[in-house]
Amino acid sequence: MAKPGTPKVYVDTAVAEAIPTVVVSGGSKKPSESSGESEITNHLPPPLKRIVNFFLDFVETAVVALSIFVVVYLFLVQPHEIKGGSMEPSFHNNEYILTDKISYRFKEPKRGDVVIFKAPKNPDVDYIKRIIGLPGERIKIQNGGVYINGKKLNEPYIRDITVLTSTQYLQEGVETTVPSGYFFVMGDNRTGSMDSREFGPIAENIIIGHAIIRYWPLSTLGLVSGISY
Repeated sequence: MAKPGTPKVYVDTAVAEAIPTVVVSGGSKKPSESSGESEITNHLPPPLKRIVNFFLDFVETAVVALSIFVVVYLFLVQPHEIKGGSMEPSFHNNEYILTDKISYRFKEPKRGDVVIFKAPKNPDVDYIKRIIGLPGERIKIQNGGVYINGKKLNEPYIRDITVLTSTQYLQEGVETTVPSGYFFVMGDNRTGSMDSREFGPIAENIIIGHAIIRYWPLSTLGLVSGISY
């Protein structure tokens, strides 16, 4: 199970790096130098010398491992815990996922991707939603269905119709164009999700990445499946 402190990715509003450098040089060395022993350990009794050398090796290994972890965490993947139910039935409360943070540096997000992003009204909180509308597309919700550029979208991942209220950003039957550099996102639980219907399209620069693996509970372990429209 993920360690305590794993960042949580919320589905609704309720809810130094130090990489060592290894230098290789030619020339002859004393036996003690070739084995990695320092001048200090050379003068220690053999039992104590072994203990000190073990400790130094452990510290070196720990520093390398920590450096690798920091690089991976900051630039490649990040664990998130699902909190809330707005992505049901696709994702459930207290599940854990890995977020790919590097792919979108080389390709554009696409429709159907499950993305994690900074909440527009609270950047300290991460949201998880599905991309529905792409930059420049016209989106409309009418009679419980979602229409992209006038064509109804087939959404096998939802269990309820898409609803709107009179106070939301998107209005019933009114077509809206997604601005350049923005994406229209919605939760799969359309009756229990705060998303672009409420706060509008999200800017690409607040997207952290997209969900690639669900790893807890173990019964749900596997890749996050893609969607074909």
